[in-house]
Amino acid sequence: MTESVSKYRHISFTAHYTGYVWYRMGISHPNFATQEGQMYAQLVDPAECLAEFFWGSSIRTTLMQRHEMLDTRLEALIAKHPQVQILEIACGLSPRGWLFREKYPDIQFVELDLPDMAQMKREALASLQPDAKVIGADLFSDRFAAVFRTFDTSKPLVIISEGLINYFALDLLRTLLQRLIKYTQDFQALYYLTDVYPMPLQAHFRYMAWQASWILKTLSHSDFDFHFNTPGEVATFFHSCGFAQVNLWQPSVFKKQEPAVSDIETQSHQGDLVWVIDAQR
Repeated sequence: MTESVSKYRHISFTAHYTGYVWYRMGISHPNFATQEGQMYAQLVDPAECLAEFFWGSSIRTTLMQRHEMLDTRLEALIAKHPQVQILEIACGLSPRGWLFREKYPDIQFVELDLPDMAQMKREALASLQPDAKVIGADLFSDRFAAVFRTFDTSKPLVIISEGLINYFALDLLRTLLQRLIKYTQDFQALYYLTDVYPMPLQAHFRYMAWQASWILKTLSHSDFDFHFNTPGEVATFFHSCGFAQVNLWQPSVFKKQEPAVSDIETQSHQGDLVWVIDAQR
């Protein structure tokens, strides 16, 4: 099972880039900033600066938007369920686990990524949180299924991912979401927080997106694509995978309070480059 998706090991190069961007933006620790990440950031910096100057947005601005929105939603779920458990999949070099364990030491926050990246994350955390739990596993392996047996089914579970689901073809994404439902069917509740890059509205962003898509497909050996055009398409897809409730936030209209459950069905694409999804079983 693991061999069939081992090609996705190349996605980890993006973890170096995002890890360095978050450090440079002041929300991470030097331990999560690598020389490889610095190299990638320097390579794309001229294009990022031009995009921000002419169009007011870039990939790195979306990294901050999605990260802050996901953290806000996670904070809200912790306030609602103080005994919640958290599993961050494809954690890469994100500072989220480190920061939330510091702020909420009584909450179980487990991180997971492919084995090589998980080992790198453990090394980065060694001097910060030597007891932090970081698991190495392929998301489509038996090892991943076994991870859920380490959690308490009498408590809610939040699964969070960032910068992940665009890399999978829709069929494989459907398989992942259905397995999340299956593996957590005995849990008190399941929340899945994630981000997604929709097809951009503006022509110049669509051109940039097509170029970025080709580059990411090539470098990551993945099926990177912009799967959704509207919030309603997101809702339909997640419902078809077994999620009963799906909420979606766009940066331009993001509010910290809970939206109406039906809001996603009537939302229009506001032109933002990234959205955040909160799906509940």
